[in-house]
Amino acid sequence: MNPDESHLARAVELARAGSQRGDGGPFGAVIVGADGKVIAEGWNRVVVDHDPSAHAEIVAIRAACAALQVFHLSGVTLYASSEPCPMCLAAACWARIPRLVYANSRTEAAAIGFCDDELYDQLRPDCGQRNIILEHRPLAGSLEPMQAWADDPGRTAY
Repeated sequence: MNPDESHLARAVELARAGSQRGDGGPFGAVIVGADGKVIAEGWNRVVVDHDPSAHAEIVAIRAACAALQVFHLSGVTLYASSEPCPMCLAAACWARIPRLVYANSRTEAAAIGFCDDELYDQLRPDCGQRNIILEHRPLAGSLEPMQAWADDPGRTAY
């Protein structure tokens, strides 16, 4: 078994174990460094944590960042048991993960009730055409914290 297959197999095992415990849906993730060593693992914890954002990939990203004391994960590979949902894909992008390998497609996940099509559809249209109401209400002084951060020479830019 090559390293990609081995790490994917571990992600699938985490998916199995977490869902059998009742932690959440059948999803697992492993983050591996450029040296081939596992940095962090995660599995879906939506149910047990009462947290809709506790998807396997998010849990693994949080654990990897904490372990490495960083907020960017350049140079790693994220292995996921299934194709990431839009939230997890966005988190991987924000974390600057350059490579993501997954075993099951989103079509296969949809077949068991985890369909992300509505989420993907909501990302396409203009704000006025989305199911969620988005209201832009400019507020006096709301830009002050942003400007203060931008003007601070000691800030950590990212």
